[in-house]
Amino acid sequence: MGTEALLFVTGLHPARSLGRPGVPSAEVRSDRRGRARGRPGFPARCLRLQWLLPEPRRRWCPGGPAARSRPRPRPPPPPPPLKMNSRLRHWREAATLLLAAGAPARPPRSPLGPFDYELLLLQRSPRSGFAPSAHVFPGGLVEAADFSADWLGLLPASPQCGLGLVRPPPPGSCRAPLFATDREQLGSPLPGEVAFRICAIRETFEEAGILLLVPGRGPAAGSGPAPPLPAERLPPAAELSEWRRRVQEDPACFLQLCRHLGCVPNIWALQEWSNWLTPVERAGRGARRYDAAFYLCCLERRPPLTSQDDREVTAFLWSSPPEAIERFKSQEIWFPPPQFYELCRLCNFSSFRELHKFSSDRALEGCERWMPVMLTASDGDIELLPGDELYPEDPDYTGEKKIIMSTDKKVEDVMKEGSVFHRIVIKNINNLAVYVNIQAKYKHVNPLMINSDCSDYSSRL
Repeated sequence: MGTEALLFVTGLHPARSLGRPGVPSAEVRSDRRGRARGRPGFPARCLRLQWLLPEPRRRWCPGGPAARSRPRPRPPPPPPPLKMNSRLRHWREAATLLLAAGAPARPPRSPLGPFDYELLLLQRSPRSGFAPSAHVFPGGLVEAADFSADWLGLLPASPQCGLGLVRPPPPGSCRAPLFATDREQLGSPLPGEVAFRICAIRETFEEAGILLLVPGRGPAAGSGPAPPLPAERLPPAAELSEWRRRVQEDPACFLQLCRHLGCVPNIWALQEWSNWLTPVERAGRGARRYDAAFYLCCLERRPPLTSQDDREVTAFLWSSPPEAIERFKSQEIWFPPPQFYELCRLCNFSSFRELHKFSSDRALEGCERWMPVMLTASDGDIELLPGDELYPEDPDYTGEKKIIMSTDKKVEDVMKEGSVFHRIVIKNINNLAVYVNIQAKYKHVNPLMINSDCSDYSSRL
């Protein structure tokens, strides 16, 4: 009898046979909830597939007892699972992308004049457990698939996969823990700087349908803003939509999509920009807090297709930074404080080329981790940031100390008594103002001090 091959799946699920021996009848994969699903006609799921040969039947050798063939080979052991980062008991790691695209300058809605680029803003679902209905930048939680060692088979083999090494921090400072964590000790040979960029690119595809890829192994040639992926590299719309659905259900399929297209995530177009940690007081439903890496990516022009997923995202908007703030002032949209801060920072750059040059020149400088600390006044809140004169020397990162900072004074009185500012004043959901007069670190730039209600607290700045 001829030898039959048995197909087994190893990795995240117990071994199981697919259809009759040797003929996989359907792809077996799992969604993020661990449920097995089957769908014919698509490449194999992102589990390791292993063909095992059954032990042949005994045969008699002349003049001797039955001779056994060599033992059936055992499958290699699965790779060790990624260890949980010990810091994740209090917050979860995430990546966010400030996606800027060149665009013709339009008549301005603000006194800052015309800007020749736009930013992508996504409106979160009203059912979201964190910042419902807010307009935010694309991004989301880091998944184990973003740290998969299989990415090393697609990306360049050089150290950091072709990314430059971030320079040592200034004296008295240290690299943000999000980036400084040794990922090899947690079970992944992929550096955090690579995995977080993959996460930001994957989430941008999931939420907005935009693929930030480059053909081959990368990096892309040239030093200017990144070009969009050539149209001939993209699959038909229906197939791309199906890939998007699969990646949403199983992030590991993003790597399979890149293999299918012969492309890799354009991690080299993403420049490290900032690092925000959700304050204790702003934790979402279920005490959700995030340690988020913010990256900036400059595209030559707006991608041909942008679409919300109608799940996590219900609408999208391409807008210049000052136009977005004008919409915020008129209560058409609203931002969480970090997005408002970053939009004010981007208002320093009306020229797309200047923004790209600035982000590229400081690409290896790193950034400072910021966890806002809330000061509650009688008529509003003040989010204090590192460097502010009221920022605590030992902030309560975990929330275990249950420290509450409050005052009976009004926000205006607190502001008039101060002299060293790095803070966001919050009167209500659509009334924010940024005040900063300290020197920016890591060769970064301070935001423009834009006040959404035109109050004047700047006399001492």
